[in-house]
Amino acid sequence: MLGLTDIKATRVYQDALEEGREEGREEGREAATRSLLLRLLTRKLDSLSAASQAAITRLPLATLERLSEALFDIDTEADLQAWLASQPGDA
Repeated sequence: MLGLTDIKATRVYQDALEEGREEGREEGREAATRSLLLRLLTRKLDSLSAASQAAITRLPLATLERLSEALFDIDTEADLQAWLASQPGDA
């Protein structure tokens, strides 16, 4: 019968463990990026509507990264809303 140590040594276990670690790192990057963007937008626009905050909270990492680049072109809440509306199925 296999013990816990034996199972941990298997390739399947090691692959699953690495996959879980990578998913954790990805979720951490996404949360950090989202938090930073919310702070930057709030500072730049003086406030951020609940609707904009909710929309940003739902964005996947790739879209958050695009928003970080678009941040330089967003000067008003309307600009932000227009940008969010232009994103394909993300906002």
